[in-house]
Amino acid sequence: MTPPETQGQGIAAEAPAGSPAVSLCVLQKRADFLKAASARRQGTGGFLLQARNRADGEAQTRVGFTASKKIGNAVLRNRAKRRLRALAREVLAPRALPGWDYVLVARPEATVSRPYADLCADLEQALASVHRGGA
Repeated sequence: MTPPETQGQGIAAEAPAGSPAVSLCVLQKRADFLKAASARRQGTGGFLLQARNRADGEAQTRVGFTASKKIGNAVLRNRAKRRLRALAREVLAPRALPGWDYVLVARPEATVSRPYADLCADLEQALASVHRGGA
């Protein structure tokens, strides 16, 4: 048996292969959500994307999620937010611009029932449209 002080000194851990290029910070203040709501927006079949360039010199990308009671009961709202968070990790993180805030707003019935591949395509198209207006 090896002594405890020598255990765990073997192989160095590496970062997962799918690490996002940009780390996403979650919006929490209502004022940040309101500022994003008054900036650029792009509707899709599955959700609404709101985006704004903060222009504050920080490179951090922030993202927020909204699912109102129009989505349904708590189970459906939580499911919608889980799907939006997964979209943000998979699609938004590699394509997000530094210094921007993004808010994904769930749509009734569509966010929960739309196929995930369609939601991914929706987000890619919405990001291209929002960023086309000038960075």
